[in-house]
Amino acid sequence: MSERGALWGLRVLMWVVIAVEVPVYLVWLVQVGHQAGQELPRGDVARWAPPVLLPPAAVLFCLMAGWTWWMSVVARTRSPLRERWIVASLVFVAVSSVFCGVASVDDPSVSVGLLSATVTGLGMTWLFFIPAACSRQLPDVIRRRSNPAPGEPS
Repeated sequence: MSERGALWGLRVLMWVVIAVEVPVYLVWLVQVGHQAGQELPRGDVARWAPPVLLPPAAVLFCLMAGWTWWMSVVARTRSPLRERWIVASLVFVAVSSVFCGVASVDDPSVSVGLLSATVTGLGMTWLFFIPAACSRQLPDVIRRRSNPAPGEPS
């Protein structure tokens, strides 16, 4: 298989996984957010907040972190994942997502927590990689990373 075919295959594979995992994660967030919100008292206006605010926050924060990371990879600069605000936003989404997953069931258990963590991790990961999958520089970055110039760290 040629290099070009392999890179095309990688991009297709990334988009297939993104097309499957991201909608599953977002639908799951709405569902568990709704169920977790129903646990609040009947008259509490915050009942609507988890299913309405958590999916857009997950998309925004993961794409924002993924975009800033990807731009640093392309530009060969220091990783922005060392910035506290980026890490804090990703941790917020992860904790909120796992919490809603656990709070949405009547009898929380370790398996529910593991399922919540798995769905959250996969969804956030593929949201994070959307900017890389969209980028025209993806083949160049892969080539550069696989064949570093002499004296350049890999």
